[in-house]
Amino acid sequence: MTNRFSNAIWPVVVGMFAVGGCSPQNMQKADTLATGPDIEKLSAKSEQANLAIKAAGGLDAWVKTKTVEFDCVATFYQPDGTYYLTEQRYEVYPWSSSILASGHEPQGRYLWQLSKGHFGALQGKSQYDGMRIGVDNGCIAEGILNIITAPVRLLDESVEFSPVGEPVRLEGQFYQPMKRVARPGVTSVPPLRDAAFYQRRSDGRVDMLLLGCEEAGGALIVRGYDYAEAVEGGVLFPTKIEVFKADAGGRVLHRMIQINAK
Repeated sequence: MTNRFSNAIWPVVVGMFAVGGCSPQNMQKADTLATGPDIEKLSAKSEQANLAIKAAGGLDAWVKTKTVEFDCVATFYQPDGTYYLTEQRYEVYPWSSSILASGHEPQGRYLWQLSKGHFGALQGKSQYDGMRIGVDNGCIAEGILNIITAPVRLLDESVEFSPVGEPVRLEGQFYQPMKRVARPGVTSVPPLRDAAFYQRRSDGRVDMLLLGCEEAGGALIVRGYDYAEAVEGGVLFPTKIEVFKADAGGRVLHRMIQINAK
């Protein structure tokens, strides 16, 4: 998977624009997730991290932000062209690397959580279970979490980001792909997924990522658009998110999800 993923970092993006559980003890309560950073240890590890943070509201704003919450309309697309609309609420916790999603369906209320790589339903079933989208639910949740909190992910002390190849031009913007790998000597549980974060050369914003989903034999492309302040004077987050499914060779198969914040 690793070699195929590395080789797919450039082709998967070209294809996109050409085609236009865990156990209850691993779950945490929301009040324990709303933590801030360790100020004494906090520092931008690289110029890439500095640029990403500046482009998304600045370090002071992120340090003060324990959660990003928003209601949205989510559209789930099927390969046959059909789609399903529903309303959801997201609670994103940047510094504890966690995300909660909830909603109401005819079958009842549901609530799922991804926290530090562990995914599970706290109430009902995951909204993704019945959508036949063919990708591990935890992988989708991680993609959404990472695109919203990309600046904080670049500060993660357990991983390293290394530029891959030359900058690529996409829709008039130059991007530098950065591959995420575990820092030497660090063991991740569950195992760290293959990932590449794409940073715009113009302003440093990270608004696209490629995430390996080995369980489904493929990958996800996640894109963020229409960035706005979560609260007045606060961090910037993508008010529109799109998730695309790609195969293991890096070819985009179809759009799976679109999230539009209200």
